[in-house]
Amino acid sequence: MSANRDEILKELGLWPVWKLREPPAADPGSAGAPPAVEVRFGSTDASPARPKRSPAVADAAPVLPLDARAAEIARMDWPQLKASVAGCTACPLHKGRNKTVFGVGDEQAEWLFIGEGPGADEDAKGEPFVGQAGKLLDNMLAAIALKRGKNVYIGNMVKCRPPGNRNPEPLEVAQCEPYLHRQIDLLRPKLIIALGKVAAVNLLKREASVASLRGKVLAYQGTPMIVTYHPAYLLRSLPEKAKAWEDLCFAVDTMRDLQSRAAAPI
Repeated sequence: MSANRDEILKELGLWPVWKLREPPAADPGSAGAPPAVEVRFGSTDASPARPKRSPAVADAAPVLPLDARAAEIARMDWPQLKASVAGCTACPLHKGRNKTVFGVGDEQAEWLFIGEGPGADEDAKGEPFVGQAGKLLDNMLAAIALKRGKNVYIGNMVKCRPPGNRNPEPLEVAQCEPYLHRQIDLLRPKLIIALGKVAAVNLLKREASVASLRGKVLAYQGTPMIVTYHPAYLLRSLPEKAKAWEDLCFAVDTMRDLQSRAAAPI
């Protein structure tokens, strides 16, 4: 492990205990065997109780009605989509924003990370995951040999900051969801990483704890998805960083499998 990797793991509070697993040696007798769809890690303790906030999951139908607005968004290319988000007034969040936060990164990325919504720093800069949570996310990416903007795209469920950093309301998520759908259609990522409960339950359209969703290959509209903790939560709950590292290692293993399957001859 390089000195730079050691420094990153120290920042995550995981050094020298954790080490990124190497891919296992090929087993001639297991060629072509599909991976387990569901993998569980040892501890799935529930997250500590938090103050009551807005509902985390949107009470919307699993598939957004293909109304005129959603249909129009579904035909947009990247420049049109960015312009539409910048001028969006579809929900009340636009009244208090400084900047919309469209997303950032490689527009042909295999990795897509999705959070809940912009905070104060993101609202000021117009970029997702900046400030201390963004620094931690960048360190998490570096620990698995990834980098913001290089085969990685980062976005959120909603493009405008909810007041007081509350959870986005169901209407707000529903109005922004066509934008996220189109981003995913244009990106065609191999793997989605849902960061935190709000993103996870809104993508899955069902209530669940992060602890119950970890260690599984789930799916969002046919794209494999893994759930882990939000970096902002990890800053408040340092012992959970070890669990987040397990999730990242699991994600690396899953991505390797997806890449090998894509490269395999038909």
